[in-house]
Amino acid sequence: MSIGLPHRRPVVAIVAPSGYAPASVDLLRADALLTAQGCDVRHFDDPAARHQRFAASDGERLRGLHDAARDPEVDIVIALRGGYGASRLLDAIDFPLLANSGKRFVGHSDFTAVQMGMLVHGGGSFAGPMICSDFARPEISDFTMTEFWRCLRGPTHAVAFHTDATAVVDSTGVLWGGNLAMLAHLVGTPWMPGIEGGILFLEDINEHPFRVERMLLQLLHAGVLERQKAIVLGDFSEGRAGEYDNGYDFQSMLAFVRSRVGVPILTGLPFGHIRDMVTLAVGAKTTLRADGTDATLTMRSYRSLT
Repeated sequence: MSIGLPHRRPVVAIVAPSGYAPASVDLLRADALLTAQGCDVRHFDDPAARHQRFAASDGERLRGLHDAARDPEVDIVIALRGGYGASRLLDAIDFPLLANSGKRFVGHSDFTAVQMGMLVHGGGSFAGPMICSDFARPEISDFTMTEFWRCLRGPTHAVAFHTDATAVVDSTGVLWGGNLAMLAHLVGTPWMPGIEGGILFLEDINEHPFRVERMLLQLLHAGVLERQKAIVLGDFSEGRAGEYDNGYDFQSMLAFVRSRVGVPILTGLPFGHIRDMVTLAVGAKTTLRADGTDATLTMRSYRSLT
């Protein structure tokens, strides 16, 4: 599936505000894939650069992010990967520049911090695939690619999924969220959006159920969860309970959190650190409808690619 703007091929900028690409990741594969999708690819990172566990020095990573936002020909800005590093840049990022640039910023995981800072300044973005974990895979997920372009092309996009909840939900609000650890990390900072009546989506990886519970309780105690109309959970894989937990697993943790939170919590959103993932329009006016185990998120009124 190729896409296009009315008069030219869309330009994709690759930025690296967090970690570097492991040697096992074939970045040329990602470049070739995006080119085959009808895009021109420009690197605002240095694939060969390293600084400790980061893709480059803080200043170099920051400069790449700003340069991509300033480039008048860039249409889409995609994060290289997550990991850690965006937090070191938060107090230096020109968020009004990013929010008002007209670019479609895409990523998840650690990139959530950048997306939330943009949202504070009125800038939407897209929670979706990244270069290392998605576009550079030896076998690309057709589902991920199709959902990515459908969402960016907009201006509406619907995601249907199955949930374990039985509550009937019909709510409309701003769609926001991302990685749970990053959201909990941003509480009390200038980069945490004060969304009222929103639809909050969350995901994480390698977090034991008690750590997920602790972070959800932090959001609850900070008043974040109760201000939302609904909470939608994506994938929370690789956080396994052990013998010491005596049956305390993700489901028992979730039952406890649901008993404490006064808004619906739905599971099953195909989003997170998974091969087959949807793309979500962060900041979009969104309707969540659920009846039994069938649920649909319908995003609309956001700035699409075409």
